[in-house]
Amino acid sequence: MPANRTYLTQQDVASILAAAEKYAAQESFAVTISIVDDGGHLLGLLRRDGAAPVTAYISQEKARAAALGRRESKVYEDIINNGRTAFLAATPVLHGVLEGGVNIVVDGHTIGAVGVSGVKSSDDALIAKAGIASLGLK
Repeated sequence: MPANRTYLTQQDVASILAAAEKYAAQESFAVTISIVDDGGHLLGLLRRDGAAPVTAYISQEKARAAALGRRESKVYEDIINNGRTAFLAATPVLHGVLEGGVNIVVDGHTIGAVGVSGVKSSDDALIAKAGIASLGLK
């Protein structure tokens, strides 16, 4: 018998984008917000006015890294910054190894991720977390 599986709905994606955009707007942050499913496939993207075009690419890669790795992308940045640069060669599919990608966890399972790019990486992560908080997860 197949196990029941939780996934991100269109309403979830809309809710995350709205909450993350609201947070970014309050701080006057020109960012791009991307949402992916657990396989790293793009479900939603919002590029705020003034965000550099490259942020659309970087935000997706941060989200993809968080979803596929089932952890925040900051973990990878920390590994590399702590001197394990060989990690870059070990993960040819992960390009968003900077803080700002946050995985969405339900019942211990990653169901997707949010990636943000455009401001300081720690602020990118806060925007992603504000979006995820709209889902009311524990």
